[in-house]
Amino acid sequence: MITDIREISSWLLPIASLLLTTWTAAHALLHKQNAASAWGWIGACLLLPFAGPVLYFVFGINRVLTRAQRQQQPPPRSGPSYAESDARYQPDVVPISLNEVARSGDVITGLPLLAGNRLEVLHNGEAAYPRMLAAIDAARYSIALTSYIFDRDEAGEPFIEALDRAQARGVEVRCLLDGVGELAWRRAGSELLARGVPVVRYNPLRLWPPFLHINLRNHRKLLIVDGAVAFTGGMNISATHYVAEPDKPGTAADLQVEIHGPVIAQLQQVFIDDWAYAAEENWSPPTAPVTASSDQSGALCRVITDGPNEDFGHLSLVLLAAIAAAQERIQIVTPYFVPPDELLSALMSAAVRGVVVDLVLSRDRNHRITWYAMHKLIPPLLKRGVRVHLQQPPFCHTKLFVVDRRYAQFGSANLDMRSLRLNFEMVVETYDRAFVEQLAQHCDVLSERATTLEYDKVRRRPVLLRLRDAACWLLSPYL
Repeated sequence: MITDIREISSWLLPIASLLLTTWTAAHALLHKQNAASAWGWIGACLLLPFAGPVLYFVFGINRVLTRAQRQQQPPPRSGPSYAESDARYQPDVVPISLNEVARSGDVITGLPLLAGNRLEVLHNGEAAYPRMLAAIDAARYSIALTSYIFDRDEAGEPFIEALDRAQARGVEVRCLLDGVGELAWRRAGSELLARGVPVVRYNPLRLWPPFLHINLRNHRKLLIVDGAVAFTGGMNISATHYVAEPDKPGTAADLQVEIHGPVIAQLQQVFIDDWAYAAEENWSPPTAPVTASSDQSGALCRVITDGPNEDFGHLSLVLLAAIAAAQERIQIVTPYFVPPDELLSALMSAAVRGVVVDLVLSRDRNHRITWYAMHKLIPPLLKRGVRVHLQQPPFCHTKLFVVDRRYAQFGSANLDMRSLRLNFEMVVETYDRAFVEQLAQHCDVLSERATTLEYDKVRRRPVLLRLRDAACWLLSPYL
């Protein structure tokens, strides 16, 4: 009997190994977008029978995309607070040099640019949180809140109280928190639920049915009140965004933008779709009566969503179009900078053709692996003329992208693989000259206060440090 089993296994195991290796190779060839990645997995399967296919099944298959494609279809889009057809921009409003960027956004997002918006920058928690709380206290119809992090601290507690008061006076409140970002010992979501405020966690970690994926995170930050005022940007709800004591550990400088106008309808639809998936509720928020206007004055805006679903690659494509259209200057502020190769190449190409490219990064090692990986990418940028600036503390959590002081993006997305490929993100693009000039001036101030890196010094860094950076860079697809 034992002899028979051995004889069967002597031919069965090789056949099974061959079938597994063939399946793995076919899957990698069909689904991997990078030839080196496909070759790597095929080689691993050939060199490691059984173990190679198992490793590929666990780590190589993009379950983020697979999972996202299974998300339910969004409900029929409810009527916006503003008549979008009346608020669409006229083509001659966009500068000629940026017409191709506007056209790219039209095609990529399927959403129109909307005129007639008012935008105001609010720096840090000291300026943003009082305005957000005042809007919540003035709410009469609905409140939609999305936050990646909602800490139950001196910043979060007033929001808990304000949302509770709004719910008590009959306002329809919905609070969407990320299942990983909201993890804390004192969870704000649990306190809100205890008070009867509807809270849903986006893709929470659970053992059964199993979902232990740290990706597929909803990194968006958004507050909409009565469909009439909205706040978005890079700020979570946390005392870390109070910067009165800049040397305090964990302090993170950032900005939020207060928005009035037609583009709120697009922002609100983002929340409606996210809530429909996470809560399995097709919520149609009641809004304040708004009279449609054909006024073409005010900021020209559009929402761009990005994520490992049907929106995959939207933001990267618009960024590439904007970089290609730049004629004078590109200003980027981002806390994490490990972008895909195509964005790196586009920035270097812009610098080579004479565009001034300023990249403002944080010196604070908020996430060490990402910080080290970033340094692997800096030398080739410097060599091609990109100016790289490292800020002094506090940690700068701001995310800004400005072109020629005429076009800008602000929102939740970092320029790293996690934001551009693994998270659900959202930015607002605007062509408003006065507002973009404010953002450009803020970038100028950050650059002036930072240390500008020199190519000769960077390339002579000790070899052990460069090896460490390169090793961390290998993990960049997961950062």
